[in-house]
Amino acid sequence: MKHLIDPTDLTKEETEEIIDLALDIIDHPENYAEACKGKKLATLFYEPSTRTRLSFTAAMMELGGNVLGFSDAQNSSVSKGETCADTTKVINCFADIIAMRHFEEGAALVSAMNSRIPVINAGDGSHAHPTQTLTDLLTIKREIGRFDNLTIGFCGDLKFGRTVHSLIKALSRYEGVKVVLIAPEQLRLPDYMKKEVCDVNGIPYKEVTTLEEVMPELDVLYMTRVQKERFFDEDEFDRVKDCFILDSEKLSTAKPGMRILHPLPRVNEITVDVDADPRAAYFRQVENGKNVRKALILKLLEWADKKDRETTLVPADAVRNQHVCRNPRCISNMEVNVDSLFRPATDHPGEWRCVYCESKAKN
Repeated sequence: MKHLIDPTDLTKEETEEIIDLALDIIDHPENYAEACKGKKLATLFYEPSTRTRLSFTAAMMELGGNVLGFSDAQNSSVSKGETCADTTKVINCFADIIAMRHFEEGAALVSAMNSRIPVINAGDGSHAHPTQTLTDLLTIKREIGRFDNLTIGFCGDLKFGRTVHSLIKALSRYEGVKVVLIAPEQLRLPDYMKKEVCDVNGIPYKEVTTLEEVMPELDVLYMTRVQKERFFDEDEFDRVKDCFILDSEKLSTAKPGMRILHPLPRVNEITVDVDADPRAAYFRQVENGKNVRKALILKLLEWADKKDRETTLVPADAVRNQHVCRNPRCISNMEVNVDSLFRPATDHPGEWRCVYCESKAKN
């Protein structure tokens, strides 16, 4: 079975197949109006969402399929204590494909482990958001025209920003990509991402503390909001929430062809005067999200029973129930009957990383 839990579940070639299909859907929407006739998508959203949930719904409807599911887990049997695994087994009786958004990191992986239909991770806590990554890639392709030889700046919450983590992983497969990390000390990109993704793939990166010092060199500026819901300490959130605000003045030194992306929602990190700038691509990005999700749905349904397209859910070198994850939001700490799974940490020999959320094991 082919699932999409992490951007690296798709090969570079599979990713480009999806992007190319999305481009064809944009050019010839009439050819796909009944492509999913008789098929049902289940949208299981345990966490608030506007763009992702509605784009999945719109995508399936425009493909001629049907949609069922929930946008508030408290209106489902989850409120009675049903586990993610059991919910998945139930939904398998009603749908052909699942899109899941969950606040527990690793929930989509657990769902895939218990599913006989494709599962799409629509965001699991601060861990990964691979369909946003496909949206970002399609936007970059349409706006810039290439993935190679890009300098991309990630600004804001790089610690908890699942969209940032996912996009860096995807771009690490391309030649000539340079990454600029713009964040305060408290929200820097995790060390394991720098070592396991950037260093391993030879992606040069630098860390800075102001937008102004790097603006002239960027081809893409990826803005993010500081996510209050990821903080345990509200005082810490208040200290960093207004660290970076992009306005028209800061864009004065940017390249004419530079593009601004944002996964949205924004709070105050991009002022509204930027919206009229042709370099602001974040609302065009939303439309791209619908079309790339159409392509993803079609491809996963096409690949569902192909043995050469199976997703490796558990690494071959993983160990089971030998360690405890230090992340309180990890599904292995939040739900019963979820085995702990750990793989060797390549950035720290002798240590272990959780398969569900990539956090380290407790000592």
